[in-house]
Amino acid sequence: MKHTHHHNHEGHEHDAHVHSAHSPDHSEHSHGHKDHEEHKRHVHHAYHEEQVEEGIHDAHAHHDHGDQDHHDHMGHGHHHHHGNFKEIFLKSLPIGLVILLLSPLMGIDLPFQFSFPYSDIVAAVLATVLFFYGGKPFYQGALDEFKQKEPGMMALITLGITVSYLYSIYAVAARYVTDAHPMDFFFEFASLILIMLLGHWIEMKAVGEAGDAQKSLAELLPKDAHVVVENDKIETRPVSQLKVGDVVRVQAGEIIPADGVIQRGETRVNEALLTGESKPVEKEAGDTVIGGSTNGEGMLYVEVTETGDKSFISQVQTLIGQAQNQPSRAENIAQKVAGWLFYIAVAAAVIAFIIWLFAVDLQTAVIFTVTTLVIACPHALGLAIPLVIARSTSLGAGRGLLVKNREALELATNSDVMILDKTGTLTTGEFKVLKVDVVDDHYTKEDITALMAGIEGGSSHPIAQSITDFAHKQGTEPVRFDSIDVISGSGVKGTANGHQYELISQKAYGKDLDLEIPKGATVSVLVENGQAIGVVALGDELKESSRELMQVLKSNGIQPIMATGDNETAAQGVAEELGIDYRANQSPQDKYELVEALKDEGKTVIMVGDGVNDAPSLALADVGVAVGAGTQVTLDSADVVLTQSDPGDIESFIELAKKTTSKMKQNLIWGAGYNFFAIPLAAGILAPIGISLTPAVGAILMSLSTVIVAINAMFLRLDN
Repeated sequence: MKHTHHHNHEGHEHDAHVHSAHSPDHSEHSHGHKDHEEHKRHVHHAYHEEQVEEGIHDAHAHHDHGDQDHHDHMGHGHHHHHGNFKEIFLKSLPIGLVILLLSPLMGIDLPFQFSFPYSDIVAAVLATVLFFYGGKPFYQGALDEFKQKEPGMMALITLGITVSYLYSIYAVAARYVTDAHPMDFFFEFASLILIMLLGHWIEMKAVGEAGDAQKSLAELLPKDAHVVVENDKIETRPVSQLKVGDVVRVQAGEIIPADGVIQRGETRVNEALLTGESKPVEKEAGDTVIGGSTNGEGMLYVEVTETGDKSFISQVQTLIGQAQNQPSRAENIAQKVAGWLFYIAVAAAVIAFIIWLFAVDLQTAVIFTVTTLVIACPHALGLAIPLVIARSTSLGAGRGLLVKNREALELATNSDVMILDKTGTLTTGEFKVLKVDVVDDHYTKEDITALMAGIEGGSSHPIAQSITDFAHKQGTEPVRFDSIDVISGSGVKGTANGHQYELISQKAYGKDLDLEIPKGATVSVLVENGQAIGVVALGDELKESSRELMQVLKSNGIQPIMATGDNETAAQGVAEELGIDYRANQSPQDKYELVEALKDEGKTVIMVGDGVNDAPSLALADVGVAVGAGTQVTLDSADVVLTQSDPGDIESFIELAKKTTSKMKQNLIWGAGYNFFAIPLAAGILAPIGISLTPAVGAILMSLSTVIVAINAMFLRLDN
């Protein structure tokens, strides 16, 4: 598992806070939000996921919340008792193996099998244990499918195991009560239960573990706030007890505990995690601040204006809650195929029973009917999807792609639009020197860089840090300044080698500079004796793979739209450079509404983002892709996590989605194809002309289709 986390926010303190609460490894444990929707509409689609949640809510101490979710979404909580597929499989395995050793395969004794007096009674007793223990998750699944009036995989499995079990018990009883020796199906019964349990366990393991975006959001706020009481004394209170009108003191580097207005103090606040604004925002008395953002270097006194439901973080939680109640639009092909097979098998069995009853006798009719229903349940179909999912998951993990919701793969192959956040997704999210220009011929670019680095040497301002880092990377030694002073509101001035220099904002310089400046960049001018000698442009830098990604998306018929919380000029600059549509100044609500509007037009939407402001739209989009250096909130509300924050990984995800979906379809054809051919033969359609599917041939075909499906899954590969 690769976990190369690059922090893509300037809020290092904030990032550190988030990641200390949830280590990078935790990002694997976030599980797709869409499972909850599935509980409402298509319980049967998500059986593997339910088992996951069952085991995981304990591990994360989310149990109460998780249980509540399931009850809310289903209206009944019975599927909590399905237990864990791994545990059921491992406990069923020894029982199943003994049955396989004692029971002939469709009446044929295999070399490893043996029998002794009353061995068939031992097999019947063990089969009864296996039927009630190993079969339980399947009947519960089938019950839910019938309630939804959509029989599918669970109904098909239940049909196979119930018919083979009941008929085999009858066969054993008949041997002791009458002289007849009817064939039993204990071998098919045991192998079917074991293979289906194994398939569900493989898929469950591949899907990963559950996370809770709303819980992670609450953890962004500090536990306690420092409230100013009479005589400027400070009293520490839990954040939950803050009231509107309270004044809180926030020291440098601390997280602001609630939304409010600054009463006194000046600082820069890092809101990158919350709003997506890449550079720290300058704040002074009278400005508003958001709970969850990080205070920079100054001390602030903030009057609380919003608490509880009205706060920014609470509104984001509400949006995520709304998004999680949206139904998923995945078709789930395996479920459809299983549904068709269920109807075909039942119809074929009923027809076979009626025809053979009138043509021959009751006993013949029963044998053909039972054989049809037992053969109808495909072993290969139970493994077709889980084996591809397991292979796809390990391939993805090797590239730093964690796919938490398997439906994301299917939906991504049909998507029309991809909405991308700007800061930290398409750009590095760090304030960097984009270019240095020389205005006076007496100086070289290196001279200008050395002077700028010298005059900014002692400052912790983001612009200063960027310039000194740039000089260091260029291997340029900063000029030593004798004195440096801050010019309030416009920059710094200093003396070096007897010359007076100023590094000031373009606005403070006030004269027009005929230079090509990147759109949205912040410009500082180096001035000597009132004349500009050099200019530095700083801004958020495009990631190298962003341009290539745009080409890949367009060639796949996916329209890219950039949606950012950043300002119009910064957004326009990046969008023009990439040649794509954009929306600027987007709040979490705006992004949510953009996704909603596109979905209402019938479009399938992929959303890519990395901040809290992206979490609701990640949850609402058909496929939510979290760029891994973001927060736990984002990771929990997404279906896919890219652990390396590289836009190039989005290309790999699209490729993985296409190839995985295509492999699933191939495997379904192999797994179900056998059945479409075998069911009519088992029903005796060609028996009148002497051709029938003998049990032995049926067994060989079943094994072959299972082996082909397994080998085909292993051939899943990624090119780049």
